[in-house]
Amino acid sequence: MTTSAASSLSFPITDWVSRSRQSVWHPCTQMQHLDAMPLIPISRGRGAWLIDMEGKRYLDGISSWWVNLFGHANPRINSALKLQLDELEHVMLAGFTHEPVVALSEQLSALTGERLGHCFYASDGASAVEIALKMSFHYWQNRGRTDKREFVCLAGSYHGETIGALAVTDVPLFRTAYGPMLQQVHVVPSPDARKAEPGQSAADVALAAAAALEHLLEQRGEHICALIVEPLVQCATGMAMHDPVYLRTVRALCERYDVHLIADEIAVGCGRTGTFFACEQAGIWPDFLCLSKGISGGYLPLSVVMTRDAIFEQFYDPAMARGFLHSHSYTGNPLACRAALATLAIFADDHVLLANRRRAARLTAALAPLAAHPQVSHFRQRGMIWAFDAVTDLSAGDFSRRFFSTALEHELLLRPIGKTVYLMPPYILDDAETDLLASRTRAVFDHVVGA
Repeated sequence: MTTSAASSLSFPITDWVSRSRQSVWHPCTQMQHLDAMPLIPISRGRGAWLIDMEGKRYLDGISSWWVNLFGHANPRINSALKLQLDELEHVMLAGFTHEPVVALSEQLSALTGERLGHCFYASDGASAVEIALKMSFHYWQNRGRTDKREFVCLAGSYHGETIGALAVTDVPLFRTAYGPMLQQVHVVPSPDARKAEPGQSAADVALAAAAALEHLLEQRGEHICALIVEPLVQCATGMAMHDPVYLRTVRALCERYDVHLIADEIAVGCGRTGTFFACEQAGIWPDFLCLSKGISGGYLPLSVVMTRDAIFEQFYDPAMARGFLHSHSYTGNPLACRAALATLAIFADDHVLLANRRRAARLTAALAPLAAHPQVSHFRQRGMIWAFDAVTDLSAGDFSRRFFSTALEHELLLRPIGKTVYLMPPYILDDAETDLLASRTRAVFDHVVGA
């Protein structure tokens, strides 16, 4: 043992890592790669930092997969959970209810101006997408529109890895192996602003993509249940950002052709794009809105699907078969809901969205030398998301792995998507941490590309 952080272990840290490799099947990981890139055994977290069992720290530049909004071991969320733990840890939500789930539902609805007044809960983002897809399909069945059975997603979209969510995901790495299991869906062009030709704007790209959707709806609108989109930023395909005009245009198209709009705000909601809901920047509201990740502040699994009165009313019927019977054992868990309420309280009490504008401006300015780097293309920013693409002869896999491991050596947790480097830090960085994140990201990039 070399530090007090490890002193409580009954075996060496190397054994701890080895035992994890043997007993834990890690997500989004080729386990064989752990031979060359060992696991990092984390002991604790404080604020924006993670600390391993040898006392080495890492600035969490990606909010631990985009969930940790207000830092690790946040005292206000901790306190709320401790109080809730002494009252009620869980009760099934079928036939019962409790104060945290009611309060959370009302507060979320209020944030939409009561436009989305009904909340259905699950435990993770993919399940939320699954719920929205099923609700849309079932709605049309209840309406007697049994011809509506098809869905539309965007090229490069990612919506999760359950069978339903994977069907509307267009990232080959995730879906190719399971193709025979998946429902066939329509894939329309992405409004990714990086596709702009010389003389074109991001709005031009967005409107061209919307025109392709319109052509599909003209042909198949009578058979399509819903279009699902990641508003403003398609994250897992490489932080593909688009102009808000796309959302305004497709909202109008969905209304014209009687098709639902599902907004997957699992990654981009909760203030990540600069407004609490990304759709606000387009001045539109979807028929279904999915939230997860940051909604509980990064503490506990929680997701929610919000929807309109008109949707809810089609399920409100004496016949059990017309009800929405989807369920999860931990639906609306009181502890997770209490963490979410504490998270919303921080947003309100600390004027987080306003404060984030200053944080974003400082980090953007600090990243300016990197944005001008000759081996950087498409530097982009939306709210509290930054991304750029590496111009390098390295393969996407080699670049990503080298960048990740080199970042760890520089006390940073950054995990590129192929050749796309992105930053999604928690909303608590001080000026020194902001400057450190920018300068060390540049140092890591220079090291990996050999600048």
